[in-house]
Amino acid sequence: MARLLKFGIVGSLGLVWDSATVYALRPLLGLTVATLVAYFVAATLNWALNRLWTFKGAGAHDHPVLQWLRFLLANSFGFLLNRGTVYTLFYTVPLCVTYPVLALAAGSLAGLFANFNLSQKMVFREKPPASVLELAEDAVSFPSSPKNPTKTP
Repeated sequence: MARLLKFGIVGSLGLVWDSATVYALRPLLGLTVATLVAYFVAATLNWALNRLWTFKGAGAHDHPVLQWLRFLLANSFGFLLNRGTVYTLFYTVPLCVTYPVLALAAGSLAGLFANFNLSQKMVFREKPPASVLELAEDAVSFPSSPKNPTKTP
């Protein structure tokens, strides 16, 4: 639970970085391209802060560049949820074009839980996977619970 809270705090900072980048680049690149670039700026800063704080020590065995690339890959589903929400709001709610931060906040919330789960399973692992197959299996498995005993400890 503490990690989810930290992840949410980092995500809130990511919203600030995301919004600042959109507002800074919008006059130069237009809203659509600025929003796409801003995602990668925010994702990179979020990865760094999550590595240093949220998941401190987890995944320390990984090379930082490979871990960053895995973070972007793992969060690609969250990216689709995030930017899908953002662009849908841009095209359906005129207020969001005037105030992009509203759409960006909604997009951040849309991707939060997917990004947290995939980051924890695929990026910031306590120990490296024994194989690519193990990494893939962990990425799609659900935690075991009395109602869902899909994975044995």
